[in-house]
Amino acid sequence: MVRNIVVLGGSSHPQLTEYAPTNAKAKKVRMLTRVRTICNHLGIPPAKVLLGKFKVGETRVEIEESVRGKDVFIIQSGGGPVNDHLMELLITISACQTASAKRITAVLPLFPYSRQSDIPYNKTGAPLAKALGTRSRTGTYSFESRPQTPHPGQPESAGLGANGTATLHHQLSRMKIDEQRNGPSNPSSPVKTNGLRRSETVDSSKSENSVHFEGANGTNGIITKSTTRPPAFEPQVGYRQWVAQAGTLIADLLTCAGADHVITMDLHDPQYQGFFDIPVDNLYGRHLLRKYIQSNIPNYQQAVIVSPDAGGAKRATAIADALGMPFALIHKERRPTQINDRQNATMMLVGDVADRTAILVDDLADTSNTITRAAKLVKKEGASQVYALITHGILSGDAIDRINASALDKVVVTNTVDQTEHKSRCPKLEVLEVGNVFAEAIRRVHHGESISVLFDYS
Repeated sequence: MVRNIVVLGGSSHPQLTEYAPTNAKAKKVRMLTRVRTICNHLGIPPAKVLLGKFKVGETRVEIEESVRGKDVFIIQSGGGPVNDHLMELLITISACQTASAKRITAVLPLFPYSRQSDIPYNKTGAPLAKALGTRSRTGTYSFESRPQTPHPGQPESAGLGANGTATLHHQLSRMKIDEQRNGPSNPSSPVKTNGLRRSETVDSSKSENSVHFEGANGTNGIITKSTTRPPAFEPQVGYRQWVAQAGTLIADLLTCAGADHVITMDLHDPQYQGFFDIPVDNLYGRHLLRKYIQSNIPNYQQAVIVSPDAGGAKRATAIADALGMPFALIHKERRPTQINDRQNATMMLVGDVADRTAILVDDLADTSNTITRAAKLVKKEGASQVYALITHGILSGDAIDRINASALDKVVVTNTVDQTEHKSRCPKLEVLEVGNVFAEAIRRVHHGESISVLFDYS
């Protein structure tokens, strides 16, 4: 049992902080179901906290026990209504800081807004490029130096050449002669002392835009010409419109609310840790997936680890190298195509999966569009079975229906997000427990021990 520690559970995933009494019957039930939540692992009950909403929709948080001088850990995941859960987390952190907590650690199994880090790319993940059929301002944009630096196989730049200096002086002389000729030809436009011609002053522009006339009764009148407005601003091709920096914003919100430490798992963009001024521990979920492969997939060394996109190649190769398994990659081709089967026309498999079990590894599945398209492709290439191992199974929208109708034989996710409803609707779904990993991280952080051993958790 860990003392002088307080664990607060948010409303996003109450199963992670469940606590059962330590009697023989309850212990037997826990061993049969293999459920080891965070509080059960630490041997302490979760703190009493009142979470709710007012009629207007505002979040209400009341901590019903003392946290003064305690080490507080607030567990809140990023699934479900993420904005409500994030606001609830911030209010809870602020409440603990007001109540004189010694240290406040935000435990986020799924980090909210982890896919919106501060990168100057568009939503497709590629740098912004010129649209088809458009031209640049000069039509000669090329991001190469002129003159080029000579190198083997590259001809030297022409430069001024042999007669370059003479030609340059000749052109300058012609420009000077033309200027002298045009100077006295317009004597009606005197040059003022400030260097502006009469036609360039405000008074002349007013007089040019108005016409004087004499009416029938001898009165003078003025008709003002309609002036054309300047065209609306249109950014040139390739101009990046302003993009909100959600990564820095979330980091600043947690820090300003009073968080002293953040513990999370499998950040979608590891660079997110650099947005914080406080320590961030990014635990890995691939060790749980590796253990599942060893224990539940027969003859796993003959299977193939497949990354559904180039972004997850490093994660998939880490598992493949640890288990001594071959590796394959799915490349997304974004060029326009006229092939009717458009789903597979934009994806290309690099590797051999024929007559083998294909294991798709990814960190996050939201709508499951990428993972189901990848499963269809590897099945088409001759894979005998298709598994999908995912750390964060958000599975929003029609993801469950898409998985049920897909070529996937089994989908394995962790419970960083509440999977109770998903598991009841999807017979292909299997859930791995991560509560013991976070509980061990909390215990080590509380006692000041190193958590590097959790990066190789088995």
